[in-house]
Amino acid sequence: MNLASIDLNLLVVLHTVLRERSVTRAAERLHVTPPAVSNALARLRDLFGDPLFVRSGRGITPTPRALELEPLLERTLGVLEASLERAAFDPATCTRELTIALSDADLVASLSAIAKVFARRLPRATLRVVTLDTLVSLGGLAGESVDLAIGPPADEPGLHSRLLFEEPGVLIASRDHPRVRRKLSKEAFNREGHVDILLLLGRAGAGNRAIEQALRDAGLVRRIAATVPTFAAAASVVASTELLSGMPLRAARLFERALPIRVLEGPVPPYRFPMHLCWHERTQDDPAVAAFRDVVVEALAARQPSRSARPPGRRRRAART
Repeated sequence: MNLASIDLNLLVVLHTVLRERSVTRAAERLHVTPPAVSNALARLRDLFGDPLFVRSGRGITPTPRALELEPLLERTLGVLEASLERAAFDPATCTRELTIALSDADLVASLSAIAKVFARRLPRATLRVVTLDTLVSLGGLAGESVDLAIGPPADEPGLHSRLLFEEPGVLIASRDHPRVRRKLSKEAFNREGHVDILLLLGRAGAGNRAIEQALRDAGLVRRIAATVPTFAAAASVVASTELLSGMPLRAARLFERALPIRVLEGPVPPYRFPMHLCWHERTQDDPAVAAFRDVVVEALAARQPSRSARPPGRRRRAART
């Protein structure tokens, strides 16, 4: 194969079709017509001597040869794109797809602010949001697919982080819980069953371990009666059972509006979740990702809980029952 004869645009088409698994969606992303993408794929089949994709149901499935090329294209085109942007980067004209991983608590409490600033600062770029589960399955921030994440920083080589804010954790219970009102004693905490939230493919992360240590230091023990993969699932289980669960204050207040749950005053001062913006060394000098980091920092600069959003224990004494 003569490299001089290869049209770089063909590789961009192949990379986009591999990502979208659809000729139509790839055409939309590339701002061309589906026939143009099909013609490019025909040239690519001749170039590689492989069908590259076969029809499957309503979509297309890559062949083993195409799957073999996928990580190479991701890495090569990413390096080339970053090098070109570094030479003359302008946030207003950046057309990159930039990806951030969030918990579902941040999806409801932080994403709207991030999206608003992103649209203003990077108007032609594409904001892609994935869950923390997806981040883990894609190889973490060291992989090629996710640029940023929000959460406790993991102890991993090459990881950078910046503290965004600290948010109190609170307990929630059903409004109809027969034994729990707004104030929870240590005895009640240890007696009642709890829902644990395992965000990382069903495994405990740094946040879970920090919370467990804080509880042990306070003489508290959770009796885990259920585990779920999201904060929303925990709120749903709590609403229909006699179980308790902990979660960040902002998410709890939002779920409280939609479900028959209440935020409780715990037996000890609330644990404060340190929320960090995390990225990997591989994107440290990438101007587009640097601009994306600035977007997140600006969007969440004022995310410290307001007076009206404080945990119940910080309200006036008249609010305790």
